[in-house]
Amino acid sequence: MRPTFHPTLVNGPFGDPALYVEFLDRRPALMFDLGEISDLAPRKILRLTHVFVSHAHMDHFAGFDRLLRICLGRDMFLRLFGPPGFIDRVASKLGGYTWNLVGNYTNDLTLEVAEYAHTSPWRHAQFRVRTGFRREELDPPAFPDGILVDEPAFRVRTAELDHRTPCLAFSLEEPEHLNVWRNRLAERGLKPGPWLSALKAAVRRGDPAHTPIRVVWSAPQGRPATLPLGDLRDTVLSRERGQKVGYVVDAVHSPANADRIIALVRGADRLYIEAPFRNREAERAAATRHLTAGQAGGLGARAGVREIVPFHFSSRHEGEIDALRGEALAAFRQER
Repeated sequence: MRPTFHPTLVNGPFGDPALYVEFLDRRPALMFDLGEISDLAPRKILRLTHVFVSHAHMDHFAGFDRLLRICLGRDMFLRLFGPPGFIDRVASKLGGYTWNLVGNYTNDLTLEVAEYAHTSPWRHAQFRVRTGFRREELDPPAFPDGILVDEPAFRVRTAELDHRTPCLAFSLEEPEHLNVWRNRLAERGLKPGPWLSALKAAVRRGDPAHTPIRVVWSAPQGRPATLPLGDLRDTVLSRERGQKVGYVVDAVHSPANADRIIALVRGADRLYIEAPFRNREAERAAATRHLTAGQAGGLGARAGVREIVPFHFSSRHEGEIDALRGEALAAFRQER
């Protein structure tokens, strides 16, 4: 199965958390956390449509200014999600600058910001460059079962964790994975190309079977320009369980956090999970409301994930990357 999601840690295992996710069949991209992103190319930043911020500690939110600077002067609509108080923090960031000349802009950058909380009310606001990023309150969002975004190509779900402040963990889920049988395309005389993305999008939307799909033939003479969606769906596509990626940072190892993490990332193909401290530093990890490497690996095992990627290592362990990874993977294998 060719994976749909292609995640990359922008700053590696020791730098600020920022997980950039590209898609196989679509140009827009997502990001989980917004630490320093100076190493992320502007062209990649401009592809972002959604940014999911776990909490507003500096190492998870310092990249907001670069994001804003790159996107200014563009017609963009960017959705941001965070924990309680996140809208206030975005407003404070924007309020730190003078916007007296934005009336001259011909483009309109819009930031739509939503907050998720396990118990307190959800909030929703937007900021537009043409109004000098004046805060505009929107109707409260609906996040049933913690689902922040539910689109045909992907779903993002969240859970609130305790880091002595609310901190969000996330799962990125593909509702269904659609693969193309290349041999069946060839048997039917069809040529691979961008039209297959349109076919997959129509299947994910649940379009009717008779919907015409424009196709490309290897030898087009005398061939119809379109074929019914149902015919193509049933003959050239395979349908499998979708891909799932988990993202967990900054959480104390408590029963409540463990239950929420396991429920959120259960069965994930890959889990990105913080492992700042060695196993011998359990007391320090608890005092700073973080996980040890072994605790991270154990949580991945209990959740039944296929692979863990430990990261967000403490800089105090520079040079001990193999030890941190080793402790996480040892616990992961032992508890499976």
